[in-house]
Amino acid sequence: MVSTSVNIGGGITLKNPILTASGTFGYGLEFAPFQDLNELGGFIVKGTTLHPRQGNPYPRMAETTAGMLNCVGLQNKGVDYLIEHILPEISHYDTEILVNVSGSTIEDYVACAERLNDHPKVRAIELNISCPNVKEGGMSFGVNCESAYEVISAVRKAYKGHLMVKLSPNVTDITAIACAAEEAGADSLSLINTLLGMAIDVKTRKPKLSTITGGLSGPAVKPIAVRMVWQVAQAVSIPVIGLGGIATIEDVIEFLLAGATAVQVGTYNFVEPDIASKLVLQLSNYLEENHISDVQELIGALSI
Repeated sequence: MVSTSVNIGGGITLKNPILTASGTFGYGLEFAPFQDLNELGGFIVKGTTLHPRQGNPYPRMAETTAGMLNCVGLQNKGVDYLIEHILPEISHYDTEILVNVSGSTIEDYVACAERLNDHPKVRAIELNISCPNVKEGGMSFGVNCESAYEVISAVRKAYKGHLMVKLSPNVTDITAIACAAEEAGADSLSLINTLLGMAIDVKTRKPKLSTITGGLSGPAVKPIAVRMVWQVAQAVSIPVIGLGGIATIEDVIEFLLAGATAVQVGTYNFVEPDIASKLVLQLSNYLEENHISDVQELIGALSI
């Protein structure tokens, strides 16, 4: 027998370090026919806002070499709908359920997080600070230390549970943002969110996305994600959750060695809808085959 449990801080211990990433797993229900969700360390439901959002016009997804672009635009029915209609359908799963919280103003973030304070099944939220701050002309909250600190500290005062903060890679120095997030009260950090990218249809000479640019994810971004996780894990004292292009158990191990306490599987859910549960089994097999009794022996064990 091997131990796969990990502690991501803020009173949350996962049965294993395999989570699914927001935006790629819906509300979990969409993937329940393909795998047993109880086997996962946890899953993060799609981006949720205070009020319903229609998202961006189509087309808003485009395949690229070794990845995909998206500009979905946080389409969702709002936090009240989530609480009233979705959470009752998924609360029976024996795994951690996190809600990804987004907003256009600090007040939106705070109000959305407050709504989730007293739900017995939701013990953690993931704060997406890559959203554009409409009061500051559309600049993302997470691109500078001051705005990141401001929104995180405001939510920290309002939200009682575990506060995971999702960091944007579209910055000059991600460690500075990470340190600001830790100082503002984050219990853990997840990274990376998507990289800003673009694709053009050479026949029509038009962008493949309605918004021209969008978020790049998938295996193409993994080396950047591993590098940033390694940098951030050395800069902060709180747990780091790694994501970006995970498709195999070797990818999972890479992130753990770089310093991640847990990982999130994202785009590859579209390729193999049962990939997350497969990775849970493969992780146990890897530990047994390599005579490792506890997965925590791998965390930050990069040899330089």
